Amino acid sequence: MAGATLRRNLLEALVIAAATTLVAVSVNALRPSGLPLVAHTPYQTLVPCPEPGGPAVAIGPDDPALASSRSFLIDARTGDEYRARHLARAVSVPFDWLDPIPEGTLEELARAIAASRATRVVVYGDGGRPDSGEHLGREISGRGIKNVCFVRGGAPTVLDGAEGGPP
Repeated sequence: MAGATLRRNLLEALVIAAATTLVAVSVNALRPSGLPLVAHTPYQTLVPCPEPGGPAVAIGPDDPALASSRSFLIDARTGDEYRARHLARAVSVPFDWLDPIPEGTLEELARAIAASRATRVVVYGDGGRPDSGEHLGREISGRGIKNVCFVRGGAPTVLDGAEGGPP
C-alpha cells in the first residue's frame, strides 16, 4: 500500500513539473523579448568586482603639492606607523582594508579640510601593492571629498629626507 502511494505521489509530482515547464516555455515563447533557452555567447564566470570609490590622481613624491600650504595631507598608514614618523601637517586616517571609514570620521575629516581652506587633498599610504594611500584616496573621493590625489610609492618615497615625526 505504501509503495502504491509513493508511486502515485511521484507521478503527480512529475505531471505537475511537466505542466509548469510547458506553461513556462509557452509564455516565454509568446513574449516579444523572451529569455533565451540557450546562451548565444559563453558565460563569463570570473567577473571583476567594480572598484568602489571615486577618482584620485596619482602624483610623484617630488610633486610640489606635498609642500604646498594649500594641500591637506593625510597619512593612511597605521596609527603606530604615523606616530613613529610622518610628514608635518599630515593627519592620521588609518585605512582599513575591510571596513569603510566611519561616517563620523568622514564628517570630521571634511570639516578639517574645509577649515584648512585647502584646494586639494594629498593622501599617502604604505606604498605597497596595493597601496593603502591610493585606496583611501579613492574611498574619500567616492564619498564626496573633491580634488583628491595620492602619492605613488607612498610613505617610503616621501619620508626619505623629509622632516617628520610627531608634531
